[in-house]
Amino acid sequence: MARLNRRWWPWAAIIGILAAVAGAEYALGRVPICTCGYVSLWHGDVWSSGNSQHMMDWYTLSHLAHGFVFYAVLRWLLPGVSVPWRAVVAMLLEGGWEVLENTALIIDRYREVTASLDYYGDSIINSFGDGVAMLVGFFLAARLPVLASILIVIGMELLAAWVIRDNLALNIVMLVWPLEAVREWQVQGMPSTR
Repeated sequence: MARLNRRWWPWAAIIGILAAVAGAEYALGRVPICTCGYVSLWHGDVWSSGNSQHMMDWYTLSHLAHGFVFYAVLRWLLPGVSVPWRAVVAMLLEGGWEVLENTALIIDRYREVTASLDYYGDSIINSFGDGVAMLVGFFLAARLPVLASILIVIGMELLAAWVIRDNLALNIVMLVWPLEAVREWQVQGMPSTR
């Protein structure tokens, strides 16, 4: 068998990281797919049990934003490293977050301080989709002008805040320094049937 061309090594590393994340999440007891028994490409109801269980949902925008942010930070921190190898570092960061996010510590924190009372963690397929979304954001940032990247991230944050009353910035705030006013605003967006 021919040796793998070195330009493919970063891609092999990314695939390996995605596989390791899936294995770690499986070991944590995460389900491979939604317990509903099927996988949708998109699931838009953040208040249902299918949220964070399918390939993509409204929180995919946060993972796209991760990619833009990771690209900017790693371009600054690792200027001499090629874009594909910086993508490997970004995938390590994203994968680390996906595993941490699906531990009891973070799941319980979400349930304690946010409006996500019914959140029980991501399915493995959803975490895979989050990793792919981060890569899309990362490589878009690598090709777009800085201003376009900034405007896209701001646009995604505003769209998510408008549609689901949550986004990456609010997620960080609520995990680190929960604000009751934000939680109340998020709860106001819940369907009245709850």
